[in-house]
Amino acid sequence: MITDEISQDLSEAVAMAKEFDLSGVEIRSVWEKSVHELTGNELKEVKRVVNEEGLDVCCLASPFFKCSLHRGDEYNQHLRILHKSISAASILGAPVIRGFTFWRSRGTANWKAVERRFREPIRILKRERITLGIENEPSTNASNGQLLAGFLTGLDHPSVRAIWDPCNDLSDPSGEQPFPQGYGHVRELLAHVHLKDAKRGAKKGEAEPTILGDGDLDLVGQLRALKSDHYERYVSLETHYRPKRLDEELLRSPKGSSFSHLGSVATRESLERLLETLRHI
Repeated sequence: MITDEISQDLSEAVAMAKEFDLSGVEIRSVWEKSVHELTGNELKEVKRVVNEEGLDVCCLASPFFKCSLHRGDEYNQHLRILHKSISAASILGAPVIRGFTFWRSRGTANWKAVERRFREPIRILKRERITLGIENEPSTNASNGQLLAGFLTGLDHPSVRAIWDPCNDLSDPSGEQPFPQGYGHVRELLAHVHLKDAKRGAKKGEAEPTILGDGDLDLVGQLRALKSDHYERYVSLETHYRPKRLDEELLRSPKGSSFSHLGSVATRESLERLLETLRHI
């Protein structure tokens, strides 16, 4: 469960995690700051609040490489985000940091250029016992499972793996089917999984967030596949649905109270749906 899908108040999010007997939480933004913006003392407070309830921090949902491929200033800024995220992960005991493959532009992605941009992150990661999980995200170059798997296979580095979000595939501009098609590409590369739901629109690349189970995601099929494939890492609820729809910019770059507003009710209902579904898997 990603905490800012409930509240910027970490204690409130942790209380819901405990209520539903979850074993860990994912941190993206808390107290109006992205995780890489938190001070050392703030990170220690995050650790205290989470660990006192017997929970782990399973992933840091950083915005690493959600930026332009070709702008050197943004590239350097995001390398600093990676360094700060690694420091945060060290304090919090998080095994995975999320990353992306740069904003998608028109035309075919220049994957050789993307791979070159990952050389320095890989050099940094060689010193750390941490996994960089790359998420399939329709606003970035790895917009679906096939493209993400192709990129990771070409990169061929054990510290860079996949964060699979089947619902993001519902917004994939090429129209890839999340399950079993998209999942089939990444199933051997998984470091982490996100779950949410949406209904596909009339045009490819359009999807409207919904309560988990009300959309077009084959939730049962995806969960059964994870079980049969002996996936033993975390599955993190990333609700995204709100009673009042979030604007596109907040969905692209989630952060702060504007994003968290009304998330508690939607997340509670989605957790209830998820746990009920799991009872029958």
